[in-house]
Amino acid sequence: MTVPRQARLDFPGAVHHVMARGVARGRIFDDHSDRVFFIELLGRLVEESGAQCLAWALLPNHFHMFVRTGKRPLKWVMQRVLLRHAMRYNERHRRSGHLFQNRYKSILVQEDAYLRELVRYVHLNPLRAGVVRSLEGLERYPWCGHGALLGKVRARWQAVREVLALFGDRPPEARKAYAEYVAEGRGMGHQEEFAVGGLLRSVRRVEGAGGVVRKRRLVSGDERILGSGEYVAKVLRVVEQRARRKAGLKRRLTPSIVVKMAAEAAAAEERDVLGRNRQAKLVKARFLACKWLVDDLGTRVVDVAKVFKVTPPAVCHAVSKGRSVESEIGASM
Repeated sequence: MTVPRQARLDFPGAVHHVMARGVARGRIFDDHSDRVFFIELLGRLVEESGAQCLAWALLPNHFHMFVRTGKRPLKWVMQRVLLRHAMRYNERHRRSGHLFQNRYKSILVQEDAYLRELVRYVHLNPLRAGVVRSLEGLERYPWCGHGALLGKVRARWQAVREVLALFGDRPPEARKAYAEYVAEGRGMGHQEEFAVGGLLRSVRRVEGAGGVVRKRRLVSGDERILGSGEYVAKVLRVVEQRARRKAGLKRRLTPSIVVKMAAEAAAAEERDVLGRNRQAKLVKARFLACKWLVDDLGTRVVDVAKVFKVTPPAVCHAVSKGRSVESEIGASM
């Protein structure tokens, strides 16, 4: 029996370990040009989304990232990165079909418990995979965030200061402490829990007639989350509350109400927003309405297209423009 895929867990400030592999473990990067395109695209989208990339590493057939969600959801970044990279890679290397194996994998991580460890785990990947042969080589490896933390490689979009702050107040001392921490983890090998998330178990000691007996007790868990049972329960509560709030808004705010709100925000005439007039104020109102309906209320693109009597791609374009308009005029739902 096929088990249905669970919905991704995400919200502003959530920290994720993100992974994606080539189909049938095939290559996703062949040369310098492939890697440069991927990293420049990723960096631009990370900055546009307001996210923070805490760690990253590119290997020939897969990549790892450690990312904190910004004002736009993680999927907004990942879908664009994977699609555009796959299209370019296939065109350059004259191949067709899927480049990546299934959809990308993301595990929500308990930040206070695992942040330092996961930064180290992600950055040691090229060494574990044999792509580089030493820690000195890892420092100079341009396709990994380790060198950027040590000041050896430039990655303007990487959250260097945020990560170094975990190791010290002043950059020189923080870099030294970070380098020592990474060196300590060199022989740890692959750590399965960082790649799969899942149920956590605690062990409780109970005195019995025959001495000390270990008993396993199952703690609340979820394969999409890496953290304690208490953390898992807290995250699921937050996600459920957000889902209920969005569902409540969707019931109360009909498309016509959203169009009226967008018209007021853009100082446009409500009756003309659904028309074809290209006046700047009306265009901004349409963009805002599409953005609010799709991004904030979760309305299907095809349903919004029917409201505005346009094509679904036109709605997607309007949603993208609406995000800029929202920032420009300081409007929000």
